[in-house]
Amino acid sequence: MHILLLTSAFNSLTQRVQAELKDHGHTVAVELMHEAGPAREAVHRENPDLVVAPYLRTAIPQDVWSAHTCLIVHPGPVGDRGPSSLDWAVHEGAQVWGVTVLQANAEMDAGDVWASVACPLPPVAKSDLYRNEIADAAVAAVLLAVGRFASGTYTPVPQDSGPGEGCRPYFGQSLRRINWQSDSTATVVRKLRAADSQPGVLDDLLGGEWFLHGGHPESRLRGRPGDVVATRDGAICRATTDGAVWIPELRPRRKPGGPATFKLPATSALAGRLPAVPARPAPLHLTGPADTWSEISYREEAGTGFLSFSFRGGAMSTQGCERLLSAYRFACSRPTSVLVIGGGRDFFSNGIHLNVIEAAADPGAESWANINAMDDLVEAVLTTTDRLVVSALAGNAAAGGVMLALAADEVWCRAGAVLNPHYRLMGLYGSEYWTYTLPRRVGAATADRLMREALPVSSAAALRIGLIDRVIGCGPQSFASEAGALASRLAALPATQSRIHAKKAALDRVDLAAHREAELVRMQQIFADPHHPYHGLRRAFVRKERPAPGAAARAEG
Repeated sequence: MHILLLTSAFNSLTQRVQAELKDHGHTVAVELMHEAGPAREAVHRENPDLVVAPYLRTAIPQDVWSAHTCLIVHPGPVGDRGPSSLDWAVHEGAQVWGVTVLQANAEMDAGDVWASVACPLPPVAKSDLYRNEIADAAVAAVLLAVGRFASGTYTPVPQDSGPGEGCRPYFGQSLRRINWQSDSTATVVRKLRAADSQPGVLDDLLGGEWFLHGGHPESRLRGRPGDVVATRDGAICRATTDGAVWIPELRPRRKPGGPATFKLPATSALAGRLPAVPARPAPLHLTGPADTWSEISYREEAGTGFLSFSFRGGAMSTQGCERLLSAYRFACSRPTSVLVIGGGRDFFSNGIHLNVIEAAADPGAESWANINAMDDLVEAVLTTTDRLVVSALAGNAAAGGVMLALAADEVWCRAGAVLNPHYRLMGLYGSEYWTYTLPRRVGAATADRLMREALPVSSAAALRIGLIDRVIGCGPQSFASEAGALASRLAALPATQSRIHAKKAALDRVDLAAHREAELVRMQQIFADPHHPYHGLRRAFVRKERPAPGAAARAEG
């Protein structure tokens, strides 16, 4: 069938739905729906067999849904309605949730049900759930609904609830407010998780109004409730009534008529305001269960090393790359034959940190520093010849993050991961040794197509074209243990030592320096030109504005 996706943003769920529908043999068009007009034009232009809306903030026009079957993906079980479904679920501590695919009609979320799939809700942030458990259930429900529609024999089921029943109100800031004088650590963390990554929790801090983003419990540190008591890896630690929480990012409240604001590492956002509090780095090498939050950690099991990292939004700043490189070098000093990088939940990496770059006094210079730090990290992985390195992708990766993964000897992905192995939509040529690693895996022709088309690739499609080596079919919570068991078996194989011995000879035949130099020449020209489309595309992406028409195309030229 020919399916049109109407969406308010080309977000992670829309990308995954598009990729998986294509995997199932459908042709798919995508239209960003900011207002009614483009939706009508897209339907007229595409003449789709079916319209699917994975993510909508506005209603589909009546003349569209009355003439075409339009399926809405709602992140809640049958009967749940309203714009803040997942926020309420996380806030109330629901352990089981679901996704419903229903037919658009005159009342929001009240249409007949084509499919509904249940899913667990582990105690993690809303955005993590949305990209993982919710996305898994959403794709399963969409594929089920599309199959039922294609059969021509299925009749959707009316919802049992009457008008208005089951419809929850918008989860506003009055419900999210933290009372630092009475809320426990568990309550604060739950409020922060229910607001992550949007809209954040509005709060007063150090003379300003900020949206707090992200939250991790801290059991050891103490202080006067509400006070900042420590920093770590760009995050701040604020005391609660019975402990403390780590808050990685802040976003200043937008002033009336002022420019759009965006998230930054908390210590960067508070530059000039932050009191003199101690930095409390977490131990890198874990010998038992983790009892505090950290972006990066290392552990060993059955002769295998596991270097885990989790950067907010998958974005890796210059400092983040440097910290990870230092940890990688430590991991390589350990007596293991297999090293797994990644392997947790959610994002693997999305490459350079565009928000930090946008906030820099000289974004071009910071872009240059960040890409060189990424290149240093990728080079370290590529030149590791005394062990096998495995990239374990629990979640999505894009741009330089994909190329970081490809630097390893093997790449394993969870079945729900989506890869975007390209740079074009940000107006960049790309670096991170992609001109070597991407053709090495998929061939020059396919590498060129992936870069040119700039489309998301499902894990199944990535395996089919040789971009990755293994798909691990499991839920997000099981990925770390599944990847760990596979890595331990890999370390025990007799052939593993032979593969390690062959690595240096293979690397000696490659001029990595030439690849890096050629890529960075192109990137430096882009960063140094203040009129290059990259700067406008970055600004629009960070501030969630619409880029100038044709900006990405001009960047290619």
